[in-house]
Amino acid sequence: MSLDKQAKSNKQIYNLCIAALFLGLNIAASSVGIPVPGGHFYLNDVVICTAALLLNPLYATLVGGVGAFLGDVFFYPAPMFVSLVVRGLQALAISLIVNKMNKRKRTSGIIGVAVGAVIMVVGYTLGRAYVYSTPEYAILKLPFQIAMAVIGGAAAIILVYVLKLGKIKDKYF
Repeated sequence: MSLDKQAKSNKQIYNLCIAALFLGLNIAASSVGIPVPGGHFYLNDVVICTAALLLNPLYATLVGGVGAFLGDVFFYPAPMFVSLVVRGLQALAISLIVNKMNKRKRTSGIIGVAVGAVIMVVGYTLGRAYVYSTPEYAILKLPFQIAMAVIGGAAAIILVYVLKLGKIKDKYF
């Protein structure tokens, strides 16, 4: 095997391992919820947004959708299919925007995270209204969904662009 093929193969393996690490972190973050009116406040949005900023769209979608789905299966199964779809679409949108624009530019990350936040808030609001058969429950949780999206997105932007997690990943992986 040539050195170029070996280097490309190693990079794919490293990226798969990073995706698996983020998947596990997403599941773990799903286990810790802060009680709020109408449910819990989870910090897995930080993990999903960070993974989506760093990974390709396929791996980001798997981390977001499958990670949130498994976290719900283990800890709170009622909205697991809503989480699969909404978190997968959120991560996909962020990753596609960042990868189509310039991955190094903070602006692309901010735009991607903002679009992902809208997808997450709208998706969970509609999903909760469907799962629990009451729009009132979904509206009760809406401010906390918005706060979760803002906090998760801001933390991911700080991790990737301010603390240079993206450059560290690119340098070593």
